Amino acid sequence: MTATLGTASLGLALALALAGLLAPLVARRQAVTLGRAALAGQVVLVTLAGGLLTWALVTGDFGLKYVAHNSSLRTPLYYRITGLWAALEGSLLLWEWMLVAFAGLVAWQHRRRQTELMPWVLAVLSTVSAFFLTVLVFAGNPFERLWPVPPDGRGLNPLLEDADMFSHPPLLYAGFVALTIPYAFAMAALVTGRLDAGWTATTRKWTIGGWLFLTLGNLFGGWWSYHVLGWGGYWAWDPVENAAFLPWLPATAFLHSIQIQERRGMLKVWNLSLIIVAFALTIFGTFLTRSGVLSSVHAFSSGPVGGLFLGFLALVLLGSFSLVVLRADRLRAQPELDAMVSRETTFVLANVLLAAATFTVLLGTIFPLLAEAVSGVKLSVGAPYFSRVTVPLFLALLLLMAVGPLIAWRKASLDNLRRNFLWPAALAAAVAAALVGVGVRDPWPLLAFALSAFVVFTMTLDTWRAVRARRAIAGERVPAALATLLRRNQRRYGGFVVHLGVVLLVIGITGSMNFSDERTATVAPGERVELGRFSLRFEGLRVVERATHERVEAAFRVFNDRHDLGTLAPALKFFPTQQSPLGRAVLRMGWKDDLYVILSGLSPLREGQATVKVMVRPLVSWIWIGGGVMMLGTVLALWPFGPAREEA
Repeated sequence: MTATLGTASLGLALALALAGLLAPLVARRQAVTLGRAALAGQVVLVTLAGGLLTWALVTGDFGLKYVAHNSSLRTPLYYRITGLWAALEGSLLLWEWMLVAFAGLVAWQHRRRQTELMPWVLAVLSTVSAFFLTVLVFAGNPFERLWPVPPDGRGLNPLLEDADMFSHPPLLYAGFVALTIPYAFAMAALVTGRLDAGWTATTRKWTIGGWLFLTLGNLFGGWWSYHVLGWGGYWAWDPVENAAFLPWLPATAFLHSIQIQERRGMLKVWNLSLIIVAFALTIFGTFLTRSGVLSSVHAFSSGPVGGLFLGFLALVLLGSFSLVVLRADRLRAQPELDAMVSRETTFVLANVLLAAATFTVLLGTIFPLLAEAVSGVKLSVGAPYFSRVTVPLFLALLLLMAVGPLIAWRKASLDNLRRNFLWPAALAAAVAAALVGVGVRDPWPLLAFALSAFVVFTMTLDTWRAVRARRAIAGERVPAALATLLRRNQRRYGGFVVHLGVVLLVIGITGSMNFSDERTATVAPGERVELGRFSLRFEGLRVVERATHERVEAAFRVFNDRHDLGTLAPALKFFPTQQSPLGRAVLRMGWKDDLYVILSGLSPLREGQATVKVMVRPLVSWIWIGGGVMMLGTVLALWPFGPAREEA
C-alpha cells in the first residue's frame, strides 16, 4: 500500500509539474492561476510522499528497498528519521519537497502581484520540479519494493550516526534549492525582456537566505568532518566538499555585484551569468555526488541518475546563456566605470577574484575525472594544490573586504583614501610588527592576521564616525545610535557583522593550519603523553555496548599546567556490518586551542596498551564562532525592523 500510494503521489506531482511548465504557452491569461494551482498540488503530493517514506522508516517497513538499506530494528528512532536523506532516493525526495515548498511560498508571496514575470517564474520552478520528479519516478524511486521481505534492515552507514545528520544535509539542500528562486526570476526577466534591477530586488532575500543556508551547511560539514571522521581536520578539499562550496562562491559574488546594478545600472550580464552559474553548480554538485564517478565518504551510489543530471545541467547552461545572447541588445547599454579607484571597482575586483576561485576549485575537482576519462589513469588533486591557488585569492578578497565598504562611489579622492584608511593601515602594521615580535615569521599567516586586523579597524572607524554623528545630531546614546544605524541601513551594518564573522573564521583557519602540533605514542596504563601545555595520563581500556555497535574506549586523564581537566575517552567502534572498526575522536575545545585525541590502535585487551594520536589545534573554535557571527549578521540584514532608509 505504501509503495503504491507513494509512487502514485510522485507520478501525479510530475503530471502537475508538466502542466505548470506549459501554462504560459497554452493558457496565457490564466497562466498564473494555473501555475499556482499546479504548485499547490505538487506541495500536497510531494509532502504526502515524504510523509509515507518517513513513516515507513520509523515503523521498519522493510518491504521497501530504501527502508531495508537505510534502517534496521536496532537503529534508534532519531536515526530512522534522518534515514530519509541518508541515501540517494530519499535525499532527492527531500530536495524535491524543499523545492516545491519554496516555490509554493514564492507563489503565495506574489499572490496579489500580477506582474509580467510571474507566469514565467512559476513555469521555470515547475520545470525544475518536473526534472526532479522525473528522476524520482523513473530512475530513483524511493518506493521500490523488495522481495522477499527481509526480517531486518541493513541500517545506516555508521558514519551517518551523528546528531549533525539533522543539520548538515538539510541546510545544504536548503541552500541549493533557495538559489533556484533567483534563477527562476532571472530566466523570467530574460524571457520577458524586463531586465532592470527589479528582479534582483525581488529576490534579494531569497538570495541572502540561500547564501546563509549554504554557509551554515558548509560550516556544519566542516564541524562534522572535524569531530566525526577522526582525522583532526575540518576541510580536506574532498570533491564532494568542493561541490558544496562551489555554488557559495558565485552566490557571494552576486550578492555584492547586484548592489552596483541597483545603484548604477551596471553589470547586468555579469549578474545574470553569476546566478546562472550558481544554480548550475548546484546541479553539478548533485551530479558529482549521485553519478558514481567519485569515491568519497560523502558520495551516494552509482546508477542512471548521474546521466540525467548531466543532461539537465547541459540543458540549463545552453538554454540560459542562449537567452542571454538573445537579449544582448537590451543588456549592452549600461554605464561604465568612472574611475579605477572607486567602490564600483573594488566590487568588480572582488567578483573577478571570486570567479577565479570558482574556476580553480572547479578545475581541481574535475581534472582527475577528465584525466581518467581521457587516459584511463587515475589521478588525484590534493589539498596542496587548492591551498596554493586559493590562499592568495582569499587574502586579496580580505583586503578588498576592508576597502570596499569605505571607499567612495564613482571616484575616490586622495583625501577620502587618507581619511578612511590611514589609521586602520597604521594599526594593522602595528599588529603585524607585534606578531613578528612574538615569533610569527611565515609571510602567509602574518599577512592573513594583518589583513584581518585591517578589516576590523576599518569597520570600527566607520561605525564610530557614524555613531558620533548620530550623537551630535540626535543626542542618542551609543546603544541607541547603533540601533538607529542598523535600522536605517541593515544591509551595510549587517554586512559589517558578516565581515567580522569572516575575519574570525580566517583567524581560526590561519591559526589551525600553520601552528598545529601533534604526537603519536603507544602507552600502557599509568603512562603519560606530553604535548605542548597538555599532559595525558592513560587510565586503561573499557568495552561499552551501544544499540548498533560495540565500542572500545581508552580513558585519558588530561592535565594542563597541573590542573586536572577531566577525562577524554577516544574509541574504536565495531559494527557487525563493517570489517574494520571506525574511530571516534574526542576533543576538548577552548578559545586558545583544541586538544584532539584519536585512538589509532589497540593491543590485546589483556595487555591494555593503546596507540594514541594527540593533536593541539590552535584557534579552531574561532571558526565556529565566526560562523555564528556570520549568521547573526545575515539575520540582522534580513530582520524586518520596519520602514528603513537605505544609505550608501
